[in-house]
Amino acid sequence: MFSVLLNNNSFEVESNCTLSQIIDIAGFAEQTIAVAINGEFVPKSAYTNTALQVADQIDIVKPIGGG
Repeated sequence: MFSVLLNNNSFEVESNCTLSQIIDIAGFAEQTIAVAINGEFVPKSAYTNTALQVADQIDIVKPIGGG
């Protein structure tokens, strides 16, 4: 196990954890979101193939409607 930062909160994950798995664990799986790891946008098509690394900083944001 190792730690990552998820929306500025420390989160313990298994050593083979993918971005898709942490999105599910954190409760964002059924929501419309955008994700960045270490400041770089990750396309949704890459979530299942993106392995997390020690000390990654993951930012998950939900769009806000307005006008």
